[in-house]
Amino acid sequence: QVQLVESGGGLVQAGGSLRLSCAASGLIFSLNTMAWYRQAPGKQRELVAGITSEGTSNYADSVKGRFTISRDNAKKTVFLQMNSLKPEDTAVYSCNSQFRNRPPDWGQGTQVTVSS
Repeated sequence: QVQLVESGGGLVQAGGSLRLSCAASGLIFSLNTMAWYRQAPGKQRELVAGITSEGTSNYADSVKGRFTISRDNAKKTVFLQMNSLKPEDTAVYSCNSQFRNRPPDWGQGTQVTVSS
């Protein structure tokens, strides 16, 4: 059974930084594409950043240059370093794992609130 547990969310002032972590278990982590999504109140969930098993990353235009996704296969953990945070980054951030055509697995999410 796959489990994804996010941590690191919280309240931060605009311009500040947070580092999210997602610890995975129950999967061959190194073979999975990992991603961070977010959902703000009243909005659809959106992809923030993803990283393949080979380490190739991609980002939403809104976070390019501010957020960095990384992974530690030995620790089965994916990270999202968020710098220069803006109030519009406020959302629940969720971790996602994907392996080939298998349905994706999701974590429970962690709240990020950026005050102006």
